[in-house]
Amino acid sequence: MSFSVAHSPMNKIIALLAAGLFSTCALAQVTVTEPWIRATVPRQDSAGAFMRLQSAQPARLLAVSTPAAKHAEIHEMAMEGHTMSMRRVEAVALPAGRAVNLTPGSYHVMLYGLKRQLKEGDSVELTLVVQDAQGKPENVKVTAQVKPIAYSAPPAH
Repeated sequence: MSFSVAHSPMNKIIALLAAGLFSTCALAQVTVTEPWIRATVPRQDSAGAFMRLQSAQPARLLAVSTPAAKHAEIHEMAMEGHTMSMRRVEAVALPAGRAVNLTPGSYHVMLYGLKRQLKEGDSVELTLVVQDAQGKPENVKVTAQVKPIAYSAPPAH
């Protein structure tokens, strides 16, 4: 009776598991730091969410959702002549290895149709949809802290 290690069923299982592990590692690998949302006043319908994103590989932030609001949109603040305007964008590029800040006055997330007042100290769950360079989406779960209404984030580093 001969036994070949190279063709054993266990080695095939290990090879399949390893392939799955490596394909998982090939995802965008986005890290999120400093997520926060500004507190709201009673009956306020919208709020902004801010954070720092960094991807190990080229990727794009495509969408955001949260159980705290009816819907969320990615926005950009920009100067148009002498007027500051806010507009919805389809995606935000996340260049490999470079931090992208979602901050007041720049790219940020708008939460619309808030289901409750967001009070200082609350936590809000967000799900970011990030697409890698091969077009594969990945959900990134984030917990954002609600900061005081007058809160101003420290300068980006």
